[in-house]
Amino acid sequence: MPSDVRAILALEVPIIVQLGERSVRVADVCGWAPGSIIELPKRADEELSLRVNNKSVGTGFAVKVGENFGIRITYIGDLKARIAALGMGTSTTQSSHAASSNSELDDLAESMLAGQA
Repeated sequence: MPSDVRAILALEVPIIVQLGERSVRVADVCGWAPGSIIELPKRADEELSLRVNNKSVGTGFAVKVGENFGIRITYIGDLKARIAALGMGTSTTQSSHAASSNSELDDLAESMLAGQA
């Protein structure tokens, strides 16, 4: 595996498990205090969104891991989509650059998969 791929695989990135989303008025936000409860329009047994770089890469269900919460992944996007979510394949309006980025994503995904074998 090339050293640049090893370096990329060693990077740590923050992930977000999105519990839910809703719009609220600014007046409501200003009125929040410790103990306030914000109801989300999502049932407790619904899938949660797994996000990297604020881009959805998968879904899963909340689980308890000891005294912590976790997520059991039920769907994860393909490797190319996950690499793109990391910001390594930002799109552009120029089609030649976009094709080049697409090719680079393909090459990187292949290198990463080759290292997993």
